[in-house]
Amino acid sequence: MIKSMTGYGRCQQTIDGRDILVEIKSVNHRFFEFSARVPRVYGYLESQLKGYLQGKVSRGKVDVGVTILTLEGMDAKVEVNHALVKSYVDALRRVGYEFALQDDLSISSISRFSDIFTVRKNMEDEQVIWDSVRTVLDGALENFLHMREIEGERMKQDILSRLVTIGEKVSFVEQRSPKTVEEYRNRLYAKMQEVLQDTKLDEQRILTEAAIYSEKIAVDEETVRLRSHIKQFESILESEEPIGRKLDFLVQELNREANTIGSKAQDLEIARVVVDIKSEIEKIREQIQNIE
Repeated sequence: MIKSMTGYGRCQQTIDGRDILVEIKSVNHRFFEFSARVPRVYGYLESQLKGYLQGKVSRGKVDVGVTILTLEGMDAKVEVNHALVKSYVDALRRVGYEFALQDDLSISSISRFSDIFTVRKNMEDEQVIWDSVRTVLDGALENFLHMREIEGERMKQDILSRLVTIGEKVSFVEQRSPKTVEEYRNRLYAKMQEVLQDTKLDEQRILTEAAIYSEKIAVDEETVRLRSHIKQFESILESEEPIGRKLDFLVQELNREANTIGSKAQDLEIARVVVDIKSEIEKIREQIQNIE
């Protein structure tokens, strides 16, 4: 299926206490070009993202944005300094004994001494983070590729319709070309009659001149090649592989044959049709610039 190089996909999920958002967007580019926006602390993800997407996208300028928000408390661990707690408890009880105070020690009273607690950031496993990000990435990639395919199908139908138009124009050239030879022969005959007047015309000389003219303006080979290129175009459009570069080459060949017909055919009607053919080819060229 044809894929456009323009696309967008987004996915957001909460996995293992992390809210992960991945966005993928791309525009046309001659080759595969990658850029990423990830939190600095997760910078190691960039190379993994590139390697993963490079296997899924062959052409286009691809930009990936990743946002990772850790839910409150999920990335921290509270540790208790047991020795310090014991020191506080012993000290308070000595004060109670010395001054005959009621022993009302409780967890809440001890917790007021904030220095008995230490909050430490949990060490994150890079593989675990990547696995989570990849899960969300797959969701974004599915949406991204789907959009590319929809756009690609539209482009395919547009190109096919233009190929049909070109084929119709080629048919006109094929039908018109023999008539130009006959018209030339008639004009030549009339001109020679005007010049020579009563002198008997050399019919063989006229036929020879017409044959030379016919050979000079013959475009049979070019129209045959044009039809062959059109069939190739239609066949390639059904391919499941990336086809942008192949079509880029083929459209150059279409244009080459059209130019040759335009330069050889010394006829106003054919010249006008060639202009139409080249116009359709140019529109196809514009379309395939965005095909993967």
